[in-house]
Amino acid sequence: MDHSPSIADVTTALDAWAPPGSAQDYDNVGLQVGDADRPVTSAVLALDATPEVLAEAEASDAELVVTHHPLLFQPLEGITADGYVSNLALQFAEAGIGLYSIHTNLDAAPDGVSFALAERLGLTDIGFLDGFEDTLYKLAVFVPEDAFDSVRQALADAGAGRIGDYEACAFATEGTGFFKPGSHTDPHIGTAGGEVESAAERKVEVEVARWNRGTVMAALQDAHPYEEVAYDLYPVKQTNSRAGLGALGHLEEPMPLQAFLDRVGARLDAGSLRYAGAPDATVERVAVCGGAGSDFIGTARGAGVDAYVTADVTYHEFFEVLDADGTPQMALIDPGHYETEALTEQLLRDWLADRFPNVAWHRTDTTTSPMRTFVPSGDEGRANS
Repeated sequence: MDHSPSIADVTTALDAWAPPGSAQDYDNVGLQVGDADRPVTSAVLALDATPEVLAEAEASDAELVVTHHPLLFQPLEGITADGYVSNLALQFAEAGIGLYSIHTNLDAAPDGVSFALAERLGLTDIGFLDGFEDTLYKLAVFVPEDAFDSVRQALADAGAGRIGDYEACAFATEGTGFFKPGSHTDPHIGTAGGEVESAAERKVEVEVARWNRGTVMAALQDAHPYEEVAYDLYPVKQTNSRAGLGALGHLEEPMPLQAFLDRVGARLDAGSLRYAGAPDATVERVAVCGGAGSDFIGTARGAGVDAYVTADVTYHEFFEVLDADGTPQMALIDPGHYETEALTEQLLRDWLADRFPNVAWHRTDTTTSPMRTFVPSGDEGRANS
């Protein structure tokens, strides 16, 4: 586009990539502060919203900050200068800078956070570690022949029929529909209060994601010529191929665990790693989950991986990789929450710059994590020896 996009233009594009409805129930994603109609010429991308990030946005005359982690997780009683979150939200509002967060919905998206983490670690043949269950519907719609192509296209344009890397997937069968118009109807064929009519129809069947259902059904009502649209909508029990958490892939060549640990530390710029694993293990099949992914330790182990890289693993959770004899069945590696997700900033920059090239997209210069790693010098021990 030749003109500056609005905040709404940017967020609509991001929402199409990572639908807010695919976020976890506890999450709070979307535009948190700001005027959606404001044009965007400059924006800052960061893992977290911090005073330093806001200062960068003001210094670069940015109208928008996009973060992975939401500033507003819980409702606030007021927007005041009291408290870190409330005060920072107030500063964003006073500065007139929008704040948009794309969190677990980006974790769940194809080519989202965990996919980027897998690529950073050199994995190939990447897929979801844990696909979403109970998120798909089958929509079957009965359409007159003369409107079939327009209705099918409207459903596809609304996002129905997306399976893996394929779009506009649909299946059609031919048949005959029968109906008797009531006295107060406006039928597509026949007359109100008339006799039973028949029409050559096709039934088109498409897959619909739970978070896209409203958009698809609205498009159906707009495109279908019937006053009363005949359709069936029912849940299907299969894994969603376009949404999930974590990622799974292979290294191009197997490597010793120690070499893989070196790779993880270097490529994620991690000052230290916590891990459990057999010292002589070989790593080839790897699972990852950016951020807090300890819920999927069992999933990774069940997938037969040699190593699982994630963050926020507790002491007792490291025991989950041990067999009955206490031998690690896979390596469990925790480089840190920030370290596994900081690459989200570059992921967002590349994605947005490709779609909105006339906006200056700035990846923050700030390390937004409040956590630091301290390595003791050993002076205390030497002093007491």
